Amino acid sequence: MSLRVLTLSIVLAASPLAAVTAPAVALAASQSGPVLTVDAFHAAMGKGDAAGVADLLLDDAVIFEQGGAESSKAEYVEAHLPGDIAYSQGMTDTITSRRSGVEGKIAWVLTQGRTTGVYEKKTVDRLTTETMVLKKVKGGWRIAHIHWSSHAAPAK
Repeated sequence: MSLRVLTLSIVLAASPLAAVTAPAVALAASQSGPVLTVDAFHAAMGKGDAAGVADLLLDDAVIFEQGGAESSKAEYVEAHLPGDIAYSQGMTDTITSRRSGVEGKIAWVLTQGRTTGVYEKKTVDRLTTETMVLKKVKGGWRIAHIHWSSHAAPAK
């Protein structure tokens, strides 16, 4: 287990009832690299911590999803985040491939996976792709851009 994963585990375990909270998410992002920041974003989303999710986004973050776009953190938080949290809480995400890199104060995390679960009484089974571009700012890595897309998984 790497030091970064251990640090994030300790931060998350020390949170009340092991819930991810905005301060814990901010601490994880400031003490870790881009991949752990992305993982903290997803952990906050899965726990329903909207403040934690928002804290990891830059104010001018741009989010692309299924052909739509939000052009700021405020727009995303207002328009799409509540639905994304509701969706995430009923899903299990499995990472099948991940690559990342850093050039100076810019980083990227490219993730492919599978999302399964139930949302609004419908079974979900989707192959997913996610691109996150992060920027190192005072306080750690923050998300500048997210691009999500998915399609139905092949029938078994």
